[in-house]
Amino acid sequence: MSIVEQCGKVAVLYGGTSAEREVSLKSGRAVLEGLRRRGVDAHAVDVTVPEDIVTLLAQGYDRAFIELHGRGGEDGQIQGALQILGIPHTGSDVMGSAIAMDKYRTKLLWRGASLPTPDFQLLRDAADLRRAAKLGYPLMIKPANEGSSIGMSRVTSLAELEQAWLEAQRYDPVVLAEKWITGGEYTVAILGDEALPMIRLETPREFYDYEAKYQSESTGYHIPCGLDASKESLAQRIALQAFEAVGASGWGRVDMIIDGAGQVWLIEVNTVPGMTDHSLVPMAAKARGIDFDELVLRILQQTLERG
Repeated sequence: MSIVEQCGKVAVLYGGTSAEREVSLKSGRAVLEGLRRRGVDAHAVDVTVPEDIVTLLAQGYDRAFIELHGRGGEDGQIQGALQILGIPHTGSDVMGSAIAMDKYRTKLLWRGASLPTPDFQLLRDAADLRRAAKLGYPLMIKPANEGSSIGMSRVTSLAELEQAWLEAQRYDPVVLAEKWITGGEYTVAILGDEALPMIRLETPREFYDYEAKYQSESTGYHIPCGLDASKESLAQRIALQAFEAVGASGWGRVDMIIDGAGQVWLIEVNTVPGMTDHSLVPMAAKARGIDFDELVLRILQQTLERG
């Protein structure tokens, strides 16, 4: 029996209700088309209410390709529901998804594992704002449980810090202040146990924000990334360690900054990366000689290998 036949009927879960719904819709459609081109019996399922998951069994789905971004799809909720239903799914399990989604707890684990990440402060009240200011400006303010750079701001004063804190709270009551690191922005896509070729991101904006990720035509994506082979290999190893430290598995992406001294600084883990025409995992896979359709099939195939 071929891999495609073994996969059976596949639900591509996309859309959802998070702030990243529009990106998820684009990603899901791309995944759906890629799987179908490879002959997979794939169907789109826009998950907006719990019943959309509960009915998967009755509809005869054998496995699920998760392309839901943000809350509800990337934080362990969908993963837990599918595991209860006994439907194999792509990507990380409940624990890995939940931890990676929480930037604060991700950084706590990295610190515990002696992995390099910028200094940070959880923002709960005015006293925490003053503690964060002692880290030194600039600071990056971000909701702890959002993706796609939603709600993020770079600040250079206490007044800006207070305003950014209030803005980030619109998306998540848990807000994180992180010391700004000046350097090149890089990402490492992970497929199985392999770190794919690194990508260096270049944008005229202050940082790689939502517009730079999904809308701007001025964002540069450099593959090869410009590092020499030994430095790239080291950064890839650190990315794999960071991915494993939070319990992530299957596929994903680790974002980092490398400063002028060559020091790697881990920023975050994405367990359900985007798969749009601006997305980074397909770019890295292409540099590795893996086209889009093969990529999505390999990700789906992981659900067979896990049993």
